[in-house]
Amino acid sequence: MQISFDVSEAELASLKTTQVQLASAVQFIGVQYSKVHDNGARAHGGTRVMLGGSSEFVSMYSQKGSSGVNQDAFTVWKDFTEQKDMIFCGVFDGHGPLGHKFSQCVRDKLPLILSSSIKQSQEKVIKHIDTDVDGSRHSEAVYVEDNQNMSFSTWEGSFMRCFSEMDEILAKEVDTKGFDGGSTAVTVIKQGDKLIIGNLGDSRAVLCRRAHDNHLIPVQLTVDLTPDIPSEALRIINCGGRIFSAKEDPGVNRIWRPNGCRPGLAMARAFGNFCLKDCGLSSVPDLSYRKLTKQDEFVVLASDGVWHVLTNSEVMNIVVSAPKKSMAAKLLVKRAVKAWRCKYGFKVDDCTAICLFLRD
Repeated sequence: MQISFDVSEAELASLKTTQVQLASAVQFIGVQYSKVHDNGARAHGGTRVMLGGSSEFVSMYSQKGSSGVNQDAFTVWKDFTEQKDMIFCGVFDGHGPLGHKFSQCVRDKLPLILSSSIKQSQEKVIKHIDTDVDGSRHSEAVYVEDNQNMSFSTWEGSFMRCFSEMDEILAKEVDTKGFDGGSTAVTVIKQGDKLIIGNLGDSRAVLCRRAHDNHLIPVQLTVDLTPDIPSEALRIINCGGRIFSAKEDPGVNRIWRPNGCRPGLAMARAFGNFCLKDCGLSSVPDLSYRKLTKQDEFVVLASDGVWHVLTNSEVMNIVVSAPKKSMAAKLLVKRAVKAWRCKYGFKVDDCTAICLFLRD
């Protein structure tokens, strides 16, 4: 049975207008949902990639400084390499004219490169020998995943290769001239009760540990890799680089080329800055390992904008004072910005922090 209705042209036009409005509303809602979803987490295979916000185990926040764009970038990958007990955290502080391009590129690509390398390293090849009915024997390679027993030297090899590859990508995609800046990187991989810390530059990672008498102790996991460190300075000088401070910033030693006055870099290791790579600047990460205990509470990764104005103990106490774990990173960054304004007036650096909580 067919039913028909008489509809005037005016009513038909009104219906079409309503339909367009509904479609626009649905599209708008979809866009807004996509934006919220993108700001919270993205799926990459079996891995959850976070570019902001917080979750049950991590708090993240970043605030741009008083000039230009925010050159800091950060990310957290849950179930890193698609393993349920592995987490990757990274904070990347860009510098120079294209500093934000460097930090964003490292944020997006370094975890992918590391994940692929770690997966390959975890595949242990064993020979499986079969005997046929007629007594003949043949062998074949069988790949067995060994997720928990990678040696430190294997971890180190993966980090060295991946950081070198990342630097090559930046040279091709971001800065072909070599004068447009670079980025630091402080990264932590947590797998079960193990921490693998890879550091490049002057961003920092600090562990909060609860002593047996219940007071909290900050444990610095990384070294600020600057030209002030004797071993770093020796490498730079042996490569022909110069170390001195600029007139406008007399308290900060920087790397300079043998001839010419730019760029002066306050770090001894960094991604990018390719015009200084022949002068002793290194993109080789400083790698370390730590076995976690029940006394370890959380790890803070932050750009030097935070550490420049706050001590390790102050950072730890600010995180502990947060009313909720989800608010810890934002509270820390806001306190750092306040400290900048108290000490330097309107001058404020970009400030970024990740708080990785180790206990429920």
